[in-house]
Amino acid sequence: MKVVEITAPGGPDVLQLAERPIPQPGPGEVRIRVKAAGVARADTLQRQGKYPPPKGASEIPGLDVAGVIDSLGAAVAGFRIGDRVCAILTGGGYAEYCIAPAQQVLPVPDNWTSVEAATLPENLFTAYDNLITRAGLQRNEIGRAHV
Repeated sequence: MKVVEITAPGGPDVLQLAERPIPQPGPGEVRIRVKAAGVARADTLQRQGKYPPPKGASEIPGLDVAGVIDSLGAAVAGFRIGDRVCAILTGGGYAEYCIAPAQQVLPVPDNWTSVEAATLPENLFTAYDNLITRAGLQRNEIGRAHV
């Protein structure tokens, strides 16, 4: 498969096409045939050499993708081959195929393009983490004034 590699820290000119084997999903993972990938701030920082991939993550940049599931790992429930999805990754999205943990995968809204869907994961998961996980927002609190 084709991937985009970072050949050295620097500007966009350090990105280069390369060939890699198609990855295989493990238990609880899905493989996505990528149709669109987002360009997150972390991708830009990684390209500049200022954001190393997390331990065990792909060195291929790309944290947000949209595409179609083409393979399921063992114990994946709620998704089928052919589902249009988007996902947040620890890396590996700048490729024809990527692997994502099923819990980091979302269905693509019917009226969204793949390009639009690739913008959803980072923004949605960030908002959810900040509002629900960290701030503890509860049902019916939106719109209430707090003094």
